[in-house]
Amino acid sequence: MSRSFDVALVVPLRGPAGIFGPSAELCAQLAAEEVNRSGGVLGRELRLIPVDGGAAPQAVAAEVAALVHAGLVQGVTGWHISSVRQAVAPRIAGRVPYVYTALYEGGERTEGVFMTSETPDVQLFPAMRLLARERTARRWYVIGNDYVWPRRTARAAHRYAAANGLHIVGESYVPLATDDFSEALRRIELSSADAVLMLLVGMDAVRFNRAFARSGLPGRCLRLSTLMDENMLLASGAPATRDLFSTAGFFANMITPENLEFHGRYAARFGPEAPPLGSLGESCYEGVLLLAALVEQTGELDVRAIGANAESVSYEGPRGLLRLRSRHVNQRIYLAEARGVDFDVLTELP
Repeated sequence: MSRSFDVALVVPLRGPAGIFGPSAELCAQLAAEEVNRSGGVLGRELRLIPVDGGAAPQAVAAEVAALVHAGLVQGVTGWHISSVRQAVAPRIAGRVPYVYTALYEGGERTEGVFMTSETPDVQLFPAMRLLARERTARRWYVIGNDYVWPRRTARAAHRYAAANGLHIVGESYVPLATDDFSEALRRIELSSADAVLMLLVGMDAVRFNRAFARSGLPGRCLRLSTLMDENMLLASGAPATRDLFSTAGFFANMITPENLEFHGRYAARFGPEAPPLGSLGESCYEGVLLLAALVEQTGELDVRAIGANAESVSYEGPRGLLRLRSRHVNQRIYLAEARGVDFDVLTELP
């Protein structure tokens, strides 16, 4: 290959989300190796350039923008929180394709940004509806980190609840890297909530789960998280996962041919001591595949041409054969319940 196709891989290596950074890096590496075995991207070797997405948003954006403007990367992908995406996207808009893999609040319109991720309309609302019907979860309390994804998702939950006979009975927002949830738990206890919507990142969700279990609330309130992967479940510990539900486009123990093959390749490449597979790390595998497919099937690096061709692009990964609709991957979403430190996938959401 004459030249490489270099991609900035933006994943958290520190902070609350650092818990799934190692899994995200390995999943992206596996995808890159598989793309290269199939001929690369436009005949070039795909190479990943790591960027720590756990740094301050403007610092991440400055690093990514410097790589793009210097011509050192021809694409960007990875899992990072929405405040990082909001800082990065305008700095590189229209210059290189940017595949964002984190679930998010919806509404991203920046030129050249494509999403493999879940949004509240297809992820959160169907899960709330099902839990309201099956578990009589009608009074919800929101606990979230204090930044754009939890705040905007909570606003969407308010609108959904008001239109469907549900009630948001209280909200608490805490800074990233919080370790004391005593005030939020006191408010939940006083609120008469029968369900808690968790919009917490990484280790913050882990610490909340542990504190929630100690509070005596699990017998009264179920919990629903749209950001809870297998690494976070394991770190929470079995005593902290009673009546904990999660909704996502991927769970590691889904019994599908694509997922079983993915597990086999991951284990064969990285061995039994590798970080556990989970939805958040796996999203970076999806991100690399989608980025490669967008460029390869368009046949050029021009962002406008890639955008114009995007809805004709498809790729196949652990989530099955997927296509884009309005620059978002159109995918199946599932509801799972924690059983100790594993997820039991209950159903595909409508």
